[in-house]
Amino acid sequence: MGPIVLTQLATGLSVLAGAVIVKQVMDQNPMMGSGRAPRCPSCNGTGRVTCMCTRWSDGDYGCRTCAGSGRMACSNCGGTGTGRPIPVQISVRPPNPNPPS
Repeated sequence: MGPIVLTQLATGLSVLAGAVIVKQVMDQNPMMGSGRAPRCPSCNGTGRVTCMCTRWSDGDYGCRTCAGSGRMACSNCGGTGTGRPIPVQISVRPPNPNPPS
């Protein structure tokens, strides 16, 4: 074997070893990788669900919501794929101090 083949073999083994180490660190540390947040039960973590237009379609589907793909953003997770609720801002008007008589 020539020196070029040995160099390429060593480089390939180094890349493989590095990938194994990164995978082990990600599996052990829950703040990194896939263990960060629970999956959304509706979309199974994909963030996309079957579009409504496929329910009444006769084989061809596509609408503005799904842009012709037949998949739309999940309404439970907002398309994030995580089980966390979508933050919503609710505004309440103060009561009228002088109601009409």
